[in-house]
Amino acid sequence: MKKAIETIKNIWNIEDLRNRILITVLFVAIYRFGSYVALPGVDTQALTGLQNQTKEGLLSLLNMFSGGAFSQASIFALGIMPYISASIVIQLLGIAVPYFQKLQREGESGRTKINQYTRLLTIAILLFQAPSYLINLNNQTGGAAVIGGVNIMFMVTSTIVLAAGSMFVLWLGERITDKGIGNGISFIILVGIIARFPSSIIQEFTHRVTDNAGGLVMFLFEIVFLLLVIAAAIMLVQGTRKVPVQYAKKMVGNKQYGGARQYIPLKVNAANVMPIIFAQAIMFIPLTIIMSNKDLQNNAFLSSLTQSTGWVYNTVFALMIIVFTYFYTAITINSNQMAEDMKRNNGFIPGVKPGKPTSDYLDEIMSRITLPGSIFLALVAILPAFAQFFGITQGFARFFGGTSLLILVGVVLDTLQQVESHLLMRHYDGLMANGRLKGRSGMSAY
Repeated sequence: MKKAIETIKNIWNIEDLRNRILITVLFVAIYRFGSYVALPGVDTQALTGLQNQTKEGLLSLLNMFSGGAFSQASIFALGIMPYISASIVIQLLGIAVPYFQKLQREGESGRTKINQYTRLLTIAILLFQAPSYLINLNNQTGGAAVIGGVNIMFMVTSTIVLAAGSMFVLWLGERITDKGIGNGISFIILVGIIARFPSSIIQEFTHRVTDNAGGLVMFLFEIVFLLLVIAAAIMLVQGTRKVPVQYAKKMVGNKQYGGARQYIPLKVNAANVMPIIFAQAIMFIPLTIIMSNKDLQNNAFLSSLTQSTGWVYNTVFALMIIVFTYFYTAITINSNQMAEDMKRNNGFIPGVKPGKPTSDYLDEIMSRITLPGSIFLALVAILPAFAQFFGITQGFARFFGGTSLLILVGVVLDTLQQVESHLLMRHYDGLMANGRLKGRSGMSAY
């Protein structure tokens, strides 16, 4: 306790860190406030049908990501997921389309253009998803939620408001990244997940104690198992394999340099939580299609892709995570660049020739460690389905792995790593007893 109090004092004493934390809290408060601001013309007392719809299935997860804004018919109801979907498309274009490949090689100017295209695509997606959301709102509430009934004016104005709200959430995330602490986009999703945790755990406790479903003993067993899953998720996020690099001795004047052995920490899961976010965003597409057309709700194939506890959904979801893990690792880890950097600095991997053989060797290592990492990531992602199979309520089961837990663990570790870096740079003790904290980068905070 004394160590924790001292650490909080040290954080508060660092002006830059203190300001960043306060700015982050301010932007998060704005986001949470906006999550309860209903669309103009919507009667919040008549949203029972929509709220019941979001209590189960894939919509409950979408509602979680929006921090409950989806079920509240809020101006932030669509959240940040349209931007993530647009980012997926743009990154895929960066592999298949030469123009986007060229932009990726142009440095800062290329990234600026890619960001512009991503925003434009986000708006296009919003112009499709917003009417789908409004149609679903009308269907689930029997038209009672819209004061005066649904008409063209309501559809147009509400679509504009929903699109503007989602873009404002994106702006808040970017401001958190620039002025606050942590990755803003991920932090926005994290806030939505954390907002649902207290009610989920209370619901599970009530279910176990009052419904003769195992009582307090079973609830405590679930908490212990949850902690074990969290520990496994942390290991997945932080796991690395070290590749030794020997630097040849060289003479500068009459002084000798080099000769030391260092290590390249290659991550077991170099893509972090991005594959699961990407896969989840794509799995929302069938849901959006069904929401836009009530007749498609009886389509067996589309319905199977929206049943988060079904084997079809979980099989497709797991396979997509494995594929996206390899995809994102390929665009994140540039083995050719690593090999060139080592060669330029007189470094080499013992037993491997510099240049292309080194690049091929690193590719082989990454392929070997990415396979178990991707499979483990997929298994953790589908754990909530197994948790529900054993009688855990759906809201609480979301935290037994899945997108929710991995985002929570990854973002929290990243944020703590940034705080750790600020402390160590100013010669304060770190958050951990040994002064080292690993984030998703796999590197120590200093």
